[in-house]
Amino acid sequence: MNVLVKPIVTEKMTAQSESLNRYGFIVKKDANKQQIKKAVETLYNVNVAAINTMVYGGKNKSRYTKGGMINGKTAAFKKAVVTLVEGDSIDFYSNI
Repeated sequence: MNVLVKPIVTEKMTAQSESLNRYGFIVKKDANKQQIKKAVETLYNVNVAAINTMVYGGKNKSRYTKGGMINGKTAAFKKAVVTLVEGDSIDFYSNI
């Protein structure tokens, strides 16, 4: 069972990884903190100090087109912010 869906690589998360040693991941909705910790530690060979999780609900969106109004919804997801112990780091760009 793969818990981690993808890493979050944004300007804000990159700044937090440099200053606070925190990394963001989008994870499966049914994953708990222990499963996320085990997945990050085995995949990246690091030690995890703390995990914060948050669930984002999908937002309703609408747009106007030539054919009329189109209504839809953005995807809901669960985000985990992982704080590593001092001295450990993750390099997302090593595989490129």
